[in-house]
Amino acid sequence: MSKRTHSTHILGIVVIFFSSYILGIYSAARATSQLGFSTMHNESWTLNDTLLDSLEHELVAGAGSGVARNNSRNPRWFPFYTIGRFSNDICRGNNLLMGTCAIRGECTDNNGVAAGSCSTITSQAVCCIYQRTCGASTNFNNTYFYNSNYPAPYSGGGRCTIVVTPPDSSICQLRIDFLALSLAPPSGDGFCSTDALTITGGASQVPTICGENSGQHVYVDFNGESPISITVVTSGGYTFNRQWQFQIRMMGCTSATLAPAGCLQYHMTPSGNIASFNYVSAASSALNSIGVQGTRQLANMRYGICIRKATGMCSITYGQVGSDAYSFTMTNDVGAVDPALLATSAVQSQDCTTDYLIIPAPVQAGVNMPSDRFCGLGLVSTTTTAKPFVVFAVTDANEELDISNRGFYLSYSQAACPVL
Repeated sequence: MSKRTHSTHILGIVVIFFSSYILGIYSAARATSQLGFSTMHNESWTLNDTLLDSLEHELVAGAGSGVARNNSRNPRWFPFYTIGRFSNDICRGNNLLMGTCAIRGECTDNNGVAAGSCSTITSQAVCCIYQRTCGASTNFNNTYFYNSNYPAPYSGGGRCTIVVTPPDSSICQLRIDFLALSLAPPSGDGFCSTDALTITGGASQVPTICGENSGQHVYVDFNGESPISITVVTSGGYTFNRQWQFQIRMMGCTSATLAPAGCLQYHMTPSGNIASFNYVSAASSALNSIGVQGTRQLANMRYGICIRKATGMCSITYGQVGSDAYSFTMTNDVGAVDPALLATSAVQSQDCTTDYLIIPAPVQAGVNMPSDRFCGLGLVSTTTTAKPFVVFAVTDANEELDISNRGFYLSYSQAACPVL
């Protein structure tokens, strides 16, 4: 064998070995380049286009088969175009939705939508947005779930479900933000008998929800690695412009933003607002089972609303939203009370057995209150130093005598610890 032939064979072996190494890196990158959860940051590898051209040329020439080179490379096998590494971090797309930084080909393979660049290392790194509608499944963080033809309204009829599976045991929780959620309202007795949102399969319970809930959110615990189903059921016989768009975020088991046990909702800011599901200031147009104006608040609720304590804060104060006299109307007949008395101590009650809020260790105007339950048609400013900061919302199955009430819509604000 001549030295030239021997050198050619060695070169061929080196090229084949190098190509196998590169393809191995790519396979490993594809296997591990899941979404950037709050507790994980995987990395993807990229390959320079010039090097790729050279490699492919050597493979074809070294084979000596005379097969013509295919200029339209399959992106499934060669999607990388720049030397470097980048993290699969959370990004914001040019459509203002949240996504994950990923290779363009990987995004396409996973039915994502490329929404702008997300890396200065390579132009092939895109902010990948995962959007799904009825009948879909996902194990991607920051998946958006919406009605068919969104943002156009949905007329109704049938079930629309997405199944969410955690990628591994390091994911413990879902946060589902209702960016838009407008379903048919409850009956005058507070039941979701026309439309309903149900969330099942988790280790924690989520109540059935309907009506107007844009801007609300819920947390649900995974039951190990079992999937969670999010289902919207609508009635085609009821004319209503339904609409929904949810952002579904996966929370790592060690994440600082994991909701504490017992918290259906978890608010992260030192001040803000909390509201009952389907809260609207206007009265319900539906009649209840005894033929009088019904309620807006949903029946059979029992859940916790938690607020993360900010650093250096020792107390929290709750109060009605000042511009809305109906922002605490949980029990009794709204129409039977002088409107000027709404939102005052005159119609606040602590004799609560049916529908009420629990505020632990409450203080009003410097006085310790005799009970932690509040109901009636008003709530004056209430402060507590009990921790964690949590309010419990309770409604029963009988809303007949709670005429024309709306539920609650409260502001909250944390206060700093006193300087000693």
